[in-house]
Amino acid sequence: MMVTEDNNKLFVRNFGGFSAKYGGAEIAKGTQGESQVGMLLLLLIHFGKEGVPRSLLKTTLFEDRDIEDVSHAIRNILYNARKQLRASGLPEASFIKQKKGVYYWTDEVEVIDEARVFEEVYEAALAEEDPEKQCDMMTENCYRYSGRFLQGMDSVVWIYQESERYRDMFHECMEIALDYYREKHMFKNMYDLGTYAVSVDPFSEWEVVVMEALTGLGRYAEAERYYDDTVDLYIKEYGNRQNDYVKDIIRKLGEHLFYQHESIDVIQDKLRDNEDHEGRGYYCSLPVFQELYRTVERTMERSGEKIFLMLCTIIDSKGNPMREGSRLDELSERLKRAITESVRYTDTVTKYGQGQYLVLLINTTRENCSVVEKRINSKFIIGRQRTGIEFSVNGLLENRDIPVFG
Repeated sequence: MMVTEDNNKLFVRNFGGFSAKYGGAEIAKGTQGESQVGMLLLLLIHFGKEGVPRSLLKTTLFEDRDIEDVSHAIRNILYNARKQLRASGLPEASFIKQKKGVYYWTDEVEVIDEARVFEEVYEAALAEEDPEKQCDMMTENCYRYSGRFLQGMDSVVWIYQESERYRDMFHECMEIALDYYREKHMFKNMYDLGTYAVSVDPFSEWEVVVMEALTGLGRYAEAERYYDDTVDLYIKEYGNRQNDYVKDIIRKLGEHLFYQHESIDVIQDKLRDNEDHEGRGYYCSLPVFQELYRTVERTMERSGEKIFLMLCTIIDSKGNPMREGSRLDELSERLKRAITESVRYTDTVTKYGQGQYLVLLINTTRENCSVVEKRINSKFIIGRQRTGIEFSVNGLLENRDIPVFG
């Protein structure tokens, strides 16, 4: 699947980092952009027969520095580059040619450039009319991609642009191959390809492909574990479940979460909340709260229950909402405890934003809402504390045209 090395050619790897070998010996490795000579080598090899215009060479090598004699500076770098290349074990050659302000790598030392091979196969695969052959070519190309182009050097403009371009190609290779596997129910191929993509292009939703493949293979218990592990990884990477991207990936993963056939008693036991909440209100994430809200709103007209939504907002001594700061973090945790200890076992609580909590009060009255407010205040206010809580309460059917959730 990978590009084959040839001892008589300069072999360059540039996905996931950089290395160059000739005759089986490594002549360069690591982030070659640390030196001007290294960056010159990267430019010449990558742009190949197209060459490197003097303007790009100047911008890349000197960035925004004011160089008094650019021509002299470039000549010095070219001299040092040739000297280092001769000492590296490459055959005797001129290495670098110049023609009309454009710089080229010599034809005397042939190069196998990993990224260029990747692009050539990508273009050939796009032109392939046979779906199976096209899928095979795209799959093989996906396995060539082992990470971002010259990873770790994205601060250089041309490298970042190329990195994004190659990543887009990789995504298209993936999608074309996956569409074929999906159509043919080739879930093992989907699983292998999706797992590989997760390793080289993390946090790009390839985990959803793995979930789809696992359920397609009937590996439901493994899919359930993979779902939990993936959600934990995304939460750790992006901060919390309230992040829009995290919510979206949880939804997409959940669409492929299925279980093997089981009896209703086993299913009910899995659905049941077996944690000991000590009579406190049920605290859950905002997405879960939103689904509960919508379910309750749909059923309340038939049930005849009175249900209220309460918003608790921490305010400062002047009555303004507190929006940030370590003090707010401490007060927010205290308010969470005060609310869950003040409402009933059947009520639901979630954090909406910094210093704000929502409470769904089931089968109660507006008068009882006031009682709950007093309970929360008594647990939240300590001594001569100057901060407080602002309460807002709506019945579920009172403001249906006003969206509660963003």
